[in-house]
Amino acid sequence: MGSRWLAVYAVPSLLMLLLLPLLAPPAEAASLSFDEAAAKNRPVSKVITLLKDMMKQLEKEQEDDEDIYDKMACWCETNDKEKTKSIAEAEARIDGLTNKIEELTATSAELNTEIKN
Repeated sequence: MGSRWLAVYAVPSLLMLLLLPLLAPPAEAASLSFDEAAAKNRPVSKVITLLKDMMKQLEKEQEDDEDIYDKMACWCETNDKEKTKSIAEAEARIDGLTNKIEELTATSAELNTEIKN
């Protein structure tokens, strides 16, 4: 058994034997009761409470955002249908008016020719 065995096995085992009593709770700590008010005032408890509150707020905001999204999606769908219909009607009217202009231009040319003769 060389120094490697000593370093790998003996020293850590010896350290554990020496530190074990320090890690064990004192006898008086075992009889202490849990103080709930003190636990709430610990910084970690405050952070946990803040995180829980943030989570509740984020969930509420998510629900609100989903409601707004649903309303917006409905508005966009309805608005898109109305606009598409209006565009189609306007294009049809433009075609009709273009034809009417061509007819009236032809009629005007005929009447101008009759007036000259």
